[in-house]
Parts: sequence; structure tokens; C-alpha cells
Amino acid sequence: MIITRAPLRISFVGGGTDLPAFYRKHPGRVISVTVDKYVYAVIHPVPLVNKFIARYSKVEWVSHPKDLEHPSIREALLDLGITNPGMEISTFADLPAKTGLGSSSSFAAALLKGLHTHLGKKLSSEETACAACRLELDLLKEPIGKQDQYATAYGGLNVIQFNEDDSVEVKPVFLDYKKRSSLEDHIILFFTGITRSASSILKVQNVDMDEHLETYKKMSDSVFDFEKLLLTGDVEGMGEMLHEGWTSKKTLAGNITNSVIDSFYEAGRNAGAWGGKVLGAGGGGCVLFLADPQKHNLIRKSVTKIASENNLLDLGFKEVPIKFVQSGTEVLFHNER
Repeated sequence: MIITRAPLRISFVGGGTDLPAFYRKHPGRVISVTVDKYVYAVIHPVPLVNKFIARYSKVEWVSHPKDLEHPSIREALLDLGITNPGMEISTFADLPAKTGLGSSSSFAAALLKGLHTHLGKKLSSEETACAACRLELDLLKEPIGKQDQYATAYGGLNVIQFNEDDSVEVKPVFLDYKKRSSLEDHIILFFTGITRSASSILKVQNVDMDEHLETYKKMSDSVFDFEKLLLTGDVEGMGEMLHEGWTSKKTLAGNITNSVIDSFYEAGRNAGAWGGKVLGAGGGGCVLFLADPQKHNLIRKSVTKIASENNLLDLGFKEVPIKFVQSGTEVLFHNER
């Protein structure tokens, strides 16, 4: 049995510049950090069962991986040539899918780390990221970028740059304990209860890229300014930058936000948040605010009121406590018997 896990991530600024339609014209950049919420994959050989078993929100039993409905598991097995039955693959996660924290790429990384381990190969962080990109971009043809695969594979707080030749550079940002702890203490994160498909939003952004090219350039270049604020510990400045970035991002496609998300965000701002953003492609998922910890209770009450008025409590609205983590995708357990 092999158990792997891959962390989810928070992307601060630069999201969207990891799309090929942009970085093949101008270097794309994001700054992100992995957090203590994970996606797990379990690879369990079951030689006495002449089937492939996939357990996620449903259970599938098939004789050949080509018959699996789960696209990531199906394409990963076929691509790696794992076609002899007698394997069970299960997945678990600390948060629901489609929350804007990169869970699909985290699953891809955890799955591929596990399958390669099963085949006797130890993947490096770079190899794990490349394998996840191949699965999602080349095999599944998802209209997404590369930031999530690299964030979850490497782990930690990083500036990630996407180059014209499709190469990716990962540069760690080293914060001392006090600055790191201070930033964690100023973050307040909520899952709105609204889930959405990043692909549908990113399709629009890809099509409209040329129209908004200058905005994307500013978003990419803003990563350097955000990094400087991180290193000096200017959390209020970071909050203001997040607000500017979210304001810019909303202009890129009509489906990035909606009236409920706008009300939710404005409630947080009016309650004292310096700034924030909807994580991921937009349209729902998680909303992050940066604010003085003394304002957190008021922000919590204000956004909960909006959630209640819009029936989000029944959909799973909740506050999500997080801490930063350094580890990337890793093998937690490997029993070779």
C-alpha cells in the first residue's frame, strides 16, 4: 500500500499569468504558499481481485482503466501503461473540491506520485509538477495554467515564474518566523459554499487574453512588489495590494465574480479588512481577507450575515483555519509487501 498527500495552496497575486496564452508573450509570475489542508491518494494492490477499483465520491469497479469514469485516474493509468487489473485507488481531501485552493492539481500530483512509486520510481518535485501538468494540460486538455501543479509539488512560499519556452522557475521566499507567523495571524479565510469549475472561467480568460494583455502584465510584475512587502512584514500593504489585484482581476471576465461574491467581499472590507481576494479562478470557492486580528470577529459576523441572507450556510459556508506548510507532495507510507 502507498499513501501520498499533496497540500492545497493560497495564491496571493499573479494568478492567471500562468496561462500559456499570456506567458508565451510575457513572463508569467505568481506568489503562493501551501497550507495545512491536503488531498490524499491511496494506491492499494489487490491481486486477488481481478478489477480496478476507484473510490472517491463514488465507487467504480472495472476490468480495464479505459472504462473508468474518473478522468484523472483513467488517463493516468493509461498513460503509465498500468492496465493489469488488481489495484484499488482511493482519494480523500480535507476540503471539498472546487474551492479555489488548487485541489484538482493537488490530486493529480498525489495520484502520480503514488503511481510512480508503485512502478518503482521516485519522482522529484520538478518531475511531480511536470507529470501533473502533463496529466491536466496534455491528456485532459484542461484550459488551465501551471501554478497549482508547481505549488503543490514543491510546497512552501514561492515566487513561480512561467517562461516563454514553457520552462518554470521556482524561487523560495524565506521569511523569518515572526513575519511568517504575523501573516498567518492576519489571514481570515472563508469557504463561501459556492463551488465552481475553474475551467469554464479560464476558457473565457484564454479567449480574451489579447484584449487584457496590459492588465495581465501589471499583475505579473506586481509579484515583485508583493514579495518586497512580504520580506518587510508590511501586512497592511499586502492587503491593499490584494484589493487592487482583485479589482483588476474582476475586469478580465464576466464570470469571475457575481452579486453574492461582491456582497461577501464588500462585507469583509466594510468590517475592516485591508483587502482580500477570491481564491482560484473566481466565481465562488474561498474568499481570503487580510486584516488586523482585532477586526476578525467583526469580519466573521459580517460575512456570516451575508452567507445567511444568501442561503450559503446550507451549502457549507464555513471559516477555514489555515497554517502555512513547507512540505510539498510526499509519500507518507509505502509498504512494499
